Amino acid sequence: MAEIITDAMPIPLPPAKDIPSNFVSSVKSWWSAGDKESAAAEERLLRKLPYYRPSASSPASTSTQSLEAYSSKVELTQPKQYLNTLTIASTEPSENAPPPAVMLHGYGAGLGFFFQNFASLGQWAASRNSAVYAVDWLGMGRSARVPFVVKAKREDIDGRVKEAESFFVESLEDWRQRMGLEKMTLIGHSLGGYLSVAYALRYPTRVSKLILLSPAGIPQDPNMSVPTRELTDSPRTANGDLTESASQGSAGSLKSDQKEAKQKESKTRRLITHLWEEGWSPFQVVRTLGMWAPLFVGKYSSRRFIGLGMEDTNAMHEYILNITLAKGSGEYCISHLLAPGAHARRPMVDRIHDIKVPVTFVCKRYILMSIGIFLTQALDGDQDWMDCEGGTASIERMRQAGNGKGRMYIIPHSGHHVYLDNPRAMNDLLIKELNRDL
Repeated sequence: MAEIITDAMPIPLPPAKDIPSNFVSSVKSWWSAGDKESAAAEERLLRKLPYYRPSASSPASTSTQSLEAYSSKVELTQPKQYLNTLTIASTEPSENAPPPAVMLHGYGAGLGFFFQNFASLGQWAASRNSAVYAVDWLGMGRSARVPFVVKAKREDIDGRVKEAESFFVESLEDWRQRMGLEKMTLIGHSLGGYLSVAYALRYPTRVSKLILLSPAGIPQDPNMSVPTRELTDSPRTANGDLTESASQGSAGSLKSDQKEAKQKESKTRRLITHLWEEGWSPFQVVRTLGMWAPLFVGKYSSRRFIGLGMEDTNAMHEYILNITLAKGSGEYCISHLLAPGAHARRPMVDRIHDIKVPVTFVCKRYILMSIGIFLTQALDGDQDWMDCEGGTASIERMRQAGNGKGRMYIIPHSGHHVYLDNPRAMNDLLIKELNRDL
């Protein structure tokens, strides 16, 4: 079983501060940010569960006898690496229970984003004598902020993608082993959905189902910056001899068109693209604002989370601000996994045929997220980088490969954060899919 690091005492929780409205309040917010504030911000969200306790060693709640929920930092094999984890488990686990559900957040977010889903999923865990876990990816949320390093050269796209994926996939596998889990149902949002597929491809026997909420990296880029392998690879005959590619002219024409289009790009877009390729992240840009950062994030929070009500909006602002201002780490994966424009360098639609377990796609609508929008409105609810057509194409490729257990759902009245914008519909669907027979 995992070695658990727990907090000795519960953290006092004053109400979340109001979102900064001027420079003075922004300075105060910036000055107080840190690990302690980050933990408090997360706990405010988790205490929505009446049976939540800050750690496994804290006194158990008497509000329910069927569930327990607590936070922990699960140490991994590598020194100084741990994954921040919320456990919601039945107090009467059964050997016949379905595999636990593991919730995996998107880029630059954290497990606290799922706070409106935990109660319903907890009821599922209690009714099925199973468990639900929510995990912060390594280098994100409140997990260990270890150095993120990719050694592959810029032109080695496959190498960069493999290294970046491994940073997350291998730490999740390490976590699974430390937790003593045999199989898991992965519920991944956005980049978490992309990485859930990457995990299932690498460790197929450890995944029971995939539920992908507005997953990133599924479709091919319609305006790809590099010709696909189908255009550039030289086909081989049955005996292995190289033959002349009939598509070389198409590839040349495509490169010419792309060069012409690139010349027409605005200076701002070229600058943003340059920063992206140099490894800058949206959150790095926010941190460079220093004392102005809380005010900048506040403008986003007040627009994005206002539908939650003032108390929860303030709580979400405190949470996202503190995890954003933490040391940069896993966020630097973005330029290795995604090209400018937020399409995957190695789209999952080209790989998903190897998935043999049920896969459920959940989306709202498709709006191409330009890199400028991504940098200034990262995680915006009005944007959705999951192409429903990409999900449909993935389901078809799975079917052609013999896996007919692919499904697609659209959640109404929601944006990219479908689980946050319409939690009732999302929770009903999650329970339905978790209870669906394999």
